[in-house]
Amino acid sequence: MAGDDGLPSLGRVKLTDLIPSEGLPSDSYKLSVSTLSQSFAQYSAAVIQFPAADAALLRSSLDSARLYFQQREAYPSADMIHTNDSREWCKTSGYYADPQLWQETYDYRPGLTPIEPSNAMELPPGGLPDIFGLLGKAARGILDAMSYCLNLRSSPFTEILDNVPLRSREVSSSVLSVCCHARPSFHGAQHHNLTTQDDGQLMMFHDHDHQVDKSLISVVKSDKAGLHVRDFHGRWFLVDGDLGPQEAVVYPGLALYQATAGYVNPALHRTEINNIPGNMYGRCSLVFKLMPKSMTCLSCSEMRAAGHGVEAQFQIPVPVDDFMQRSHPTDQLFNRNTFQSFSFPTAQDGPWINEMLVQDL
Repeated sequence: MAGDDGLPSLGRVKLTDLIPSEGLPSDSYKLSVSTLSQSFAQYSAAVIQFPAADAALLRSSLDSARLYFQQREAYPSADMIHTNDSREWCKTSGYYADPQLWQETYDYRPGLTPIEPSNAMELPPGGLPDIFGLLGKAARGILDAMSYCLNLRSSPFTEILDNVPLRSREVSSSVLSVCCHARPSFHGAQHHNLTTQDDGQLMMFHDHDHQVDKSLISVVKSDKAGLHVRDFHGRWFLVDGDLGPQEAVVYPGLALYQATAGYVNPALHRTEINNIPGNMYGRCSLVFKLMPKSMTCLSCSEMRAAGHGVEAQFQIPVPVDDFMQRSHPTDQLFNRNTFQSFSFPTAQDGPWINEMLVQDL
């Protein structure tokens, strides 16, 4: 339960411990799901550990990202500069830049071939299909673990997820974004805010620093620390300061918040950029977003079937395309009157999930 008896720090789980098996859940599975759920409830994020063999792929993909952005022009053409257009949420592919955020992005979306404005085929960063598969599998495992936590049936979100593998002529709704923040040779707008942390340290963030992903689950692996997430007390904290080579950050998004009737809060995050300009490359990240399919609906029927109360605002199914194009003010999401979390008895205490607790902030 979030509070004095909750996790003392960000939860860490091994992906291998989240692999379900037939029959009764193992103690390691229950402990890992408990840690993941508690961490989401308290910190809106968790750290996942891939098998050691995957560390080389993560490292080489980040190396490839650095080289890709380093060879980009300092002044991208006008048609490559744009902010996030919600109408194109499932169609982004290839390179684009957002000077306001001092960020460059290459979106890899299986089923779409990116074309440069000159109609030439773009040469992408290396290893994207492999890293897409690795992070995508991890995101689906995290989603299934949260389903178990909520006492939902197995794989309840299958109908709104992409086929695995994609069928002929299908385009992926999920996307792998290869990002670079504050590349010194990229001349962005560079509008920044200075923020004082609890420890007195002065941190720098861009003006548009509060972001919420519209994904179900997001998985982030960066080459440098700098990702901050707000916990349920409203405090910002660094989530990737001590990651190992095979570790990444995972957090829930708005689509999961909607699909679970608000029981899983989305992560509010921002990126620190004050320590980046001193190096040649900026801060590179691999961000996988597990997204629902555009022609489906976000419905809370699974939550009702599991016996959870569903508030009026979640009663009516919402078309995914409408949900993605709609604005979602963060004050309505994070200034709620109640905070929902779970109580987890130990494996020896009987049923693993026994009740939903509502605790006043």
